[in-house]
Amino acid sequence: MRFLKRVWVWFDDVTGVSAIIMPLLDHPVPRARKSAWFYVLGSATLIAFLIQVVTGIALASGYVASSGEAYSTLVFITGTPFGRIIRGIHSFGASAMVILIGLHTIRVYLMAAYKYPRQVNWLTGAGLLLLTLLMLFTGQLLRWDQTGFWSVVIAAEQAGRVPVIGNWLGHFILAGDTVGGATLSRFFAAHVFFIPGLIFLLVGFHLYLVVHNGISEPPAISHPVDPKTYRPWYHALLARDGEPFWPYAAWRDVVFGFLVVLTVVALAIIIGPPALGKPPDPTIVEATPRPEWYFLWYYAILSLIPKWSEDLVMVWAPALFGAALILLPLVAGKGQRSPLRRPWSFVIVAFVLFMIGYYGFVGQIAPWSPRMDAPPLPARVVGVDSGPIADGARVFHDKGCEYCHKVSGYGGIRGPDLTYAGDNMTAAQMTTRIYSGATNMPSYNGNITSEQLSALLAFLNSRHRQAALAPTTPPQ
Repeated sequence: MRFLKRVWVWFDDVTGVSAIIMPLLDHPVPRARKSAWFYVLGSATLIAFLIQVVTGIALASGYVASSGEAYSTLVFITGTPFGRIIRGIHSFGASAMVILIGLHTIRVYLMAAYKYPRQVNWLTGAGLLLLTLLMLFTGQLLRWDQTGFWSVVIAAEQAGRVPVIGNWLGHFILAGDTVGGATLSRFFAAHVFFIPGLIFLLVGFHLYLVVHNGISEPPAISHPVDPKTYRPWYHALLARDGEPFWPYAAWRDVVFGFLVVLTVVALAIIIGPPALGKPPDPTIVEATPRPEWYFLWYYAILSLIPKWSEDLVMVWAPALFGAALILLPLVAGKGQRSPLRRPWSFVIVAFVLFMIGYYGFVGQIAPWSPRMDAPPLPARVVGVDSGPIADGARVFHDKGCEYCHKVSGYGGIRGPDLTYAGDNMTAAQMTTRIYSGATNMPSYNGNITSEQLSALLAFLNSRHRQAALAPTTPPQ
């Protein structure tokens, strides 16, 4: 210990590092008491980001950012025990980071910690939230599978709708006219160098502001924020009821941060990284890529909105959201901080969480998307092994009907459930629909023989409520 102490004294003498660290550790903070654990979310987000930096460096040492080798290098990395764990930590670390920064934003908003003198604290935090989302988005393409490929195509399409600069912005995202090796290189540079560098700069400035302005005290109804009197009152509060950040408040950050790291590592070991999709191939028109869970809600909204509202949702909704983040501390920088005096804050948070949760669930189901991997109907659902009905069940699968229509729990959900088709339509009505098509249903006129049609009608007409089997659970 004496040796280590002498080393530290020497190191501090030649670097002066204690002059930077000690003020951070010794700065006083208000006693939070009942709400103390709500204040650990910011430091936990920083820990999650550091996890991403460490594991990202490890992955980058074996990753080749070229269109010909990116996918195969990830397959190789995932195939090794250590690489599998590192990829898992990186994946679950990303999820942890977006959850923690989301909860931290909600905590700051509900407690109105964006009011004077912490307006710029909020603005730097909003910038970190945006950069986190960009990190998540750029990381998707680096997997170089179908999901990452088509996500960038959608992003470029969305950017192309921006007035005046849309065409330039779309080309900037793609690094050209189409997704290719140049796109991958640009996203790799952004994901590994540019965005993390900006995050480090904003985190440093954010922490400086936290020390400069102090950690916000728990809001009280009896004390609204008045810029003219707040600072003297806050300093008097710290003198009367404050405590040094270390160790009285920091121990909670340490404990919670350790739990975050432990949870991420455990999930990576037990569950492992997400499976890679198929290599990117723009000629596969039946591809149904689905983004990571934190973008699923937005994916669902874009899939469900009517065509006339696409520009409004793709361009102006994100612009208005960004404007709201910027204007909030500027137009509401004083007054009550207590959420009990700001009941609309609960309503706004509940609405945002509902939208993300509900549309995230819808995005997971994706009712608008055909189930291209639907297996043929088993004999126990068809009811027979041979004959016209069994032949019709095969036509039902081979012609892609099962991709959109469900029968006894098997198939897609884009079209109506045909489990009891024989009770709902006559053979003539079925024939008309098959030949003429419908909304989101192609016409099979010229694409089905009379023998196939007869067999298909025999199968559909056999589907009656009293005869059909109870819904079964399709194989996963």
